[in-house]
Amino acid sequence: PLIVAIVLTSGVLLIFRIPYESYNEGGEIINMFLAPATACLAVAIYTKIEMLKQYWLPIVVGCTAGSAASMLSVYGLCRLFGLSGSLTVSLIPKSVTTPIAVSIAEPAGGMVPITVVAVIGTGILGSIIAPVLIRIFRVTDPVAAGLAIGASSHAVGTSKAIELGEVEGAMSGLAIGICGIITVLISMAVL
Repeated sequence: PLIVAIVLTSGVLLIFRIPYESYNEGGEIINMFLAPATACLAVAIYTKIEMLKQYWLPIVVGCTAGSAASMLSVYGLCRLFGLSGSLTVSLIPKSVTTPIAVSIAEPAGGMVPITVVAVIGTGILGSIIAPVLIRIFRVTDPVAAGLAIGASSHAVGTSKAIELGEVEGAMSGLAIGICGIITVLISMAVL
């Protein structure tokens, strides 16, 4: 559904020659609702609060490792391919939700449209390949599977994690929040 919406929206903008600036004015209204929608994932987390208490250390370590690996791999690939600093900053927060990614990239000199596309692309790709990778690597622990999906592909991936199971969905939602906080902290230190 997300890919279809992107294609249709792009088509309408091109056919009717609507400038990005005009479209973006309306998009800001929609963007305002992304943060509260992400907060709604807290319901799934609350239902698994005992599991959270039981696995708090692996959750924090896993989310920290996932956030750091994501940011470092993007930085390394950007340097390897000689991308500009502005483009690098735009791509680094690709694995967190759009509101968090934009709040990281924009003040550091990143290009918001690039950041948004990177976040959406990461979510779509993650939701497609996560179940395949879970099978390939024989991940049988639902906590580990959920954390991996949430840490790598945020809300779009979490919708896939919910399909895999209640625990996977709750842990993926939790990973979104924890990885968001960790990514902001790392970004503040290095950007």
